[in-house]
Amino acid sequence: MEIAWLCVIKCRAAVAWEPSKPLVMEEIEVAPPQAHEIRIKIVATGVCHTDLYHLFEGKHKDGFPCVLGHEGAGIVESVGSEVTKFNPGDKVIPLFISQCGQCRFCKSPKTNLCEKGWYDVMSESDTRFTCKGKKVLQFMGTSTFSEYTVVNEIAVAKIHPSAPLDKVCLLGCGVATGYGAALNTAKVEPGSTCAVFGLGAVGLAAVMGCKNAGAKRIIAIDINPTKYEKAKVFGATEFVNPKDHNKPISQVLHEMTNGGVDFSLECVGSVAVMRSALESCVKGWGVSVLVGWTDMDDFAARPIQLIAGRTWKGSLFGGFKSKDGVPKLVNEYLEKKVKLDEFVTHNMTLAQVNDAIQLMQTGDCIRSVLSVALQ
Repeated sequence: MEIAWLCVIKCRAAVAWEPSKPLVMEEIEVAPPQAHEIRIKIVATGVCHTDLYHLFEGKHKDGFPCVLGHEGAGIVESVGSEVTKFNPGDKVIPLFISQCGQCRFCKSPKTNLCEKGWYDVMSESDTRFTCKGKKVLQFMGTSTFSEYTVVNEIAVAKIHPSAPLDKVCLLGCGVATGYGAALNTAKVEPGSTCAVFGLGAVGLAAVMGCKNAGAKRIIAIDINPTKYEKAKVFGATEFVNPKDHNKPISQVLHEMTNGGVDFSLECVGSVAVMRSALESCVKGWGVSVLVGWTDMDDFAARPIQLIAGRTWKGSLFGGFKSKDGVPKLVNEYLEKKVKLDEFVTHNMTLAQVNDAIQLMQTGDCIRSVLSVALQ
């Protein structure tokens, strides 16, 4: 492999040349991995709302051209110098949250953040991609809408060799995010009543987390009534469509639950829904978790909501320390403790990425998984 990792690889990738425009299939050049880096052949990738957020809504307009995608899985093609824990042929999941293991955040059990993460810029300027003589940025340090990508070893998880990459790729973002928000951040308790706002992949994973934590009632909330049948698969016991009521959804939930739910999880990324989720919690001990990704608007609530004993908190990647948590989640899937297959509503190819984006925009899918390269 020494010769291989000295070579530039030419491959196909879906390039976002500018905001709010369709992605373009291009031939790009992927440079060899440098020290502490790993070059990965991406086998499968999900399409996540955060990809759409950067393309259509995000404030980082200078983050183009770039290759999107951050929910992928693949096989190590080559490694750079000083990489000792990965070998060519290893199955891996690239991570948008790093875990260096050395910074104050990594050493603390209180958070899954890492000081070497990308949090301030969604497309890193230090990239291994070029196309038509131009530098192409890597989205969230991963860029899985490419046949090959290069990722720092602190943002790669080695997984079980029998794991099906077209399923476990979902643990790179959406499923881990929702599932962990219920288990790790909200800390849902047995016998409790929960409400999950938004039934995309993240919300359904939150429903699954509530169920696995032992919640007695799990109220699934969405304006799309077709989502209820899917929510029941993951453990939802009831469904509420806010459009069916002429009163605030928080009032509806208060009436259903004798004063509010014990735990609520907002999985939409809307500041208005975040407030509704908080106000749906019971006073005294209710916990509401912000899970849906957004950085567009301020959010607000009346102080009495918190003074009365409610807790409002946020969750990033479900609170999982990435390199430690993802391999464990893969094992739980293999042991049939975590569902993944049920999230996949469409299997497509990388060349169909714009169709997959449209499906997500219209709400006609839970997760589209794109096949990128043959194993």
